[in-house]
Amino acid sequence: MLATVLSKSGTPSTAAVGRPLLNAEAAKADQPKPQEYNPYLAGRREWDERYGDLLSRAKKANRIAVICAAIAFLETIALVVMILRPPKVIVVAVNSAGQFLGSGTSDQPLVISEGMKRWALSECVSNLRLLTPDGVSQRGAIEKVYAMMSSGSSAQSMVSDFYRDKPPQIHAQTETVHVEVNSVLPTSAKTYEVEWVEITRDLQGKVLYQQRWKGAFTFVVSSSPPNDERLSRLNPIGLYITEANWSQIL
Repeated sequence: MLATVLSKSGTPSTAAVGRPLLNAEAAKADQPKPQEYNPYLAGRREWDERYGDLLSRAKKANRIAVICAAIAFLETIALVVMILRPPKVIVVAVNSAGQFLGSGTSDQPLVISEGMKRWALSECVSNLRLLTPDGVSQRGAIEKVYAMMSSGSSAQSMVSDFYRDKPPQIHAQTETVHVEVNSVLPTSAKTYEVEWVEITRDLQGKVLYQQRWKGAFTFVVSSSPPNDERLSRLNPIGLYITEANWSQIL
């Protein structure tokens, strides 16, 4: 270490003057030198950043995949439970004549009797030929008729043509038609012949004329009757007509 030496004249010596310069050089030497650019280290840092981002995305994707797999597993369990659960059966109550009285649910399968088939065909004919100024009743009758038509069948086409050629809403403005079914007899295992009388009246209730009609209806009975309560009221036993034709008895 340099000692402070004063000259005889009282001024600092050369050693004292050089001390600040030495201190400044020492402080400059202690400062860190700027790091030179290294392309290898720069590339490594960029790769680490990209790889870390990739790992983060992969972890998020794995979490989403686990969640989706859990949801699919739960849905599969729910589907299996629904399949193994016994179906809900609609019970149709009828009287001795086979007329519909009511419906409800049951675990027992529905047994379709001949009386129930005859009643269903009788109801279909009555609703098909019905003509009433009551719009609600008329629409309900038409809805029941279509509920008993097999989808895409010739019977469905014939019913549509009948309503198109003779729109009930127009003809009901001048007259009404009441149907009385006289007989429903099987001609084969799946075809029944129906005979009925149509009584036409004016809007005051006066009988204008009566006509006798006869029709043949081929049908199938579904192995699983409707399990929807609304549909069971329209077609309780699941009888669907595939072919239909009718004509007046002269």
